Amino acid sequence: MKVGDLKILSGRSNSKLAKDICKCIRVDLGKIMVNTFPDQEIFVRIDENIRGKDVFLIQSTNPPANDHLMELLIMIDAARRASAQRITAVIPFYGYARQDRKDQPRVPITAKLIANLLVTAGAHRVLTLDLHAQQIQGFFDIPVDHLYASPVFYDYLKNFQTENMTIFAPDTGGVKMAAAYANMIGCGLGFVAKRRTNAQTVETLNFVGEVKDKEILLIDDMTKTGGTLTAASQLLKENGAKRIKAAVTHAILNEQGYSCLQKSSVDELITTDSTPVDRRSLPMTILSVAPLLAQGILCIHRHESISSLFKIKGY
Repeated sequence: MKVGDLKILSGRSNSKLAKDICKCIRVDLGKIMVNTFPDQEIFVRIDENIRGKDVFLIQSTNPPANDHLMELLIMIDAARRASAQRITAVIPFYGYARQDRKDQPRVPITAKLIANLLVTAGAHRVLTLDLHAQQIQGFFDIPVDHLYASPVFYDYLKNFQTENMTIFAPDTGGVKMAAAYANMIGCGLGFVAKRRTNAQTVETLNFVGEVKDKEILLIDDMTKTGGTLTAASQLLKENGAKRIKAAVTHAILNEQGYSCLQKSSVDELITTDSTPVDRRSLPMTILSVAPLLAQGILCIHRHESISSLFKIKGY
């Protein structure tokens, strides 16, 4: 396919990221109208010919998650009925990813349900970034290209003095991710053990790793209420950490999250524009994932391998 056969359309969840991706690829963002009727029904109309085109629909499922998810499903259906040759759902942030297993009686596996909905709507493949659980790729019966934000973070972190740094996972579930960063940067590794008392409250129990007089970098895939980062940073600060930064791919902060982090021991929050981020009064650095996603889109469009996008320092 030629780049001229490529068409990129965007919903309302993160239009700035979609425009930045188009700038990287040097194509115009496609014309689409998305409205909400007074009864809250969503209406989509694609305002240009996409018959036979390779269509990429960019939409994160950040809050309001249900509205943005429904918007994506309707866009997929509209593209399918407009005779697009192939439809790729580009989902920088895949919501409902934490509901990926049946860990209590009589609860759903909603991450699988969302995968079923995307396939039923007519998506041919999915391009996403830093899934909360990698096994979600197996929930799909279509190809899933799972990119990692680590190259973007590495380009920023490589300029840091890392001799006195320790990478910490704020919970045991993030140890694998933190270990990958520690390996890339070449520094120590640690983790914090936590217990979640409810959906918004976290209690830290203990930690493993060097902390005294260390520069700490907390690594996580997402934060919403800021509870995990706040509890972990407080524990590490109390045990002698010199300075604490946090690198989080998806910062979908609510009011509680901003309030928690403002009062926390986190000196800097490093995140990406996978979802719209309001800096407010937080010490925050926002890195763009547009070039990474743009390259992923071009590789898919040209039927090329995306494995080169995972390579950092030759790994």
